[in-house]
Amino acid sequence: MSIINDQLDFSTVANVFLVHGSLQSPAFLDGRLCAELGLHDVSAEGWLEEVCLALNVEQPESRDDADVLLGWRRQTLDALSAAELNFEPLLPDELFSLSERAQGLKEWTHGFLEIVNEVDGETYGNWSSPLKEALEDLGQLSAIDVEITDDPENENDLFALTEHARMAAMLLYTEQHPGQPQVEQPEGEQAESGDPAANDAEKPSSLH
Repeated sequence: MSIINDQLDFSTVANVFLVHGSLQSPAFLDGRLCAELGLHDVSAEGWLEEVCLALNVEQPESRDDADVLLGWRRQTLDALSAAELNFEPLLPDELFSLSERAQGLKEWTHGFLEIVNEVDGETYGNWSSPLKEALEDLGQLSAIDVEITDDPENENDLFALTEHARMAAMLLYTEQHPGQPQVEQPEGEQAESGDPAANDAEKPSSLH
């Protein structure tokens, strides 16, 4: 199996976890991955080592499994650094109940904040107000009630909360990597570039 040109989804990664005897959700590790890529660019080798440690194995069972785990990191990095701002956290999709999806978001948030909370005071002090506010929102999100019924209102609420997580991850990455994606160019450069993505330059900070 080649995943180089395929979009990995939650179930694909979860199935690799099952192959290795783990019932844990990939959401928690995805939250950590997003924060690590935002803060200090975890290497492919470092990421594979972290996942194997979480799965309590020395190495992936097969090359295909390793490809999925490494593709997971590459896909996340590509999305975070893309000018299209189309990053999405790896979470349970509509095939899962709203309760399971809420649990996945909660676990993702815990993983993300676990890494972010390790930063020193100087780093935190240099962050923008929108990023700090987004992280405060995530702190509240980590305590959400996951025992919810499948109805349109709860689904809309969960979508809004997931958008908070998505924006926080993109804000962290763009602030730590100026110009990657190229959403912080001076307005004149954006206009001259003719890049449609330039119109979305302020999108991450639209959370508030």
